[in-house]
Amino acid sequence: MSIVQGAAPAGAARGWPRRYTVIALCVAASFVCYIDRVNISVAAISMQEQFGWSDKTKGLVLSSFFLGYMLFQVPSGWLASRIGGKLVLGAAVVWWSIFTILTPIAAALSLPILLLTRVAMGLGEAAMYPAAYNLFARWVPKHERSRALALLVSGIPLGTMLGSMSTGWVVKAWGWESVFYLFGAVGIVWCAWWFLRAYDRPEDDPRLSDGERRMMSAHAVEADVPRGPVDVPWRFLLTHKAVWALITNHFCSNWVLYMLLAWLPSYFHSVLHFDLVKAGLMSAAPWLSMFVFGNLGGLLADRLIRGGVDLTLVRKSMQLAGLLGAATCMLSVQNVTSPTPAVALMCGALGFISLTWSGFMPNHLEIAPRYADVLMGMTNTAGTIPGVVGVYVTGWLVAETGSYAAPFMLCAAVEVLGAVVWLAWGTAKRIVD
Repeated sequence: MSIVQGAAPAGAARGWPRRYTVIALCVAASFVCYIDRVNISVAAISMQEQFGWSDKTKGLVLSSFFLGYMLFQVPSGWLASRIGGKLVLGAAVVWWSIFTILTPIAAALSLPILLLTRVAMGLGEAAMYPAAYNLFARWVPKHERSRALALLVSGIPLGTMLGSMSTGWVVKAWGWESVFYLFGAVGIVWCAWWFLRAYDRPEDDPRLSDGERRMMSAHAVEADVPRGPVDVPWRFLLTHKAVWALITNHFCSNWVLYMLLAWLPSYFHSVLHFDLVKAGLMSAAPWLSMFVFGNLGGLLADRLIRGGVDLTLVRKSMQLAGLLGAATCMLSVQNVTSPTPAVALMCGALGFISLTWSGFMPNHLEIAPRYADVLMGMTNTAGTIPGVVGVYVTGWLVAETGSYAAPFMLCAAVEVLGAVVWLAWGTAKRIVD
């Protein structure tokens, strides 16, 4: 399916454009990233029974991944800016796939070794989005960025959906260990295609047509990003309010994402009393909603931009709709115990939050295109804190209160905070050359 709807820009080549190959491979990597990440959310139900974990211990296991993920965000962005996104992303997928495969062995040895293995896996996955932003800054024209980034982030719900649907069956058929062996192997297969087909820059690709080259030049893809390493203006970026709007909103948008990513199967299992297989299946429905609405939001945002609507207005509208819509759903679901409305509200929460893919996500490429990879590493560091703190706090609140009402209320409050900051400080104007 073409990423660009409607007539092709003047000078564009017919057939499958090479930039779509880069986008498709990055989307596939995002998908692999999340099937490897989400499998433990379902498998942890069986692991908890086998190893006798409390909810607090399970929360610690689920959140340990995010410690490594958070620590390597900025270094991976800086590394991509120095040596290119292709090598960084390819090496990262090999790394995290190996540690996915090692997870059952680590669990059998001891809890500390399992925690270290999950931290190491997080170190590898940290490079996923900074490396992809490095490539998108060079490969994706400005008028395609909302849709391209929505597709990239679609790997989150697609990987989560497949992981949620299949993990329960795989665990039931072959044991929880088999999930990590199977999903880890998928990443190794992806790497073979990546190193054969991906290139850091359009001019490095011998298959790039003259028509596509002219189109990308006309839309100033390369003009924003120089060849070779760049000197990052760290102080300027860390003191600008537009950057802090991004940092805050990455944190707030990811709070509901990571909380539900880790705890949705357990919520369906313990509150709605679904069995393991049904908990996995029903957990897939909200992620399907996220995939559909996220990509519809990307199409809408790019259409508004092509129609002349102010870029800042588009980014603010999409972000506010996503955050406030998700907050409303989380407040509404806190005391619901019937399956149908609970699942519907979870679909609504993730459907709304996916609209932020067309709010804050493209903003890195707009306010600082030369440093988008590093900026993504900076904001995703904050965006990973919910995976460490939010996932653990959710387990603690469930253990202390005996329900999910308190974590859902906290989630809604975090989303409202993000909306206020984005409304005040968010902008799509370039802040640094």
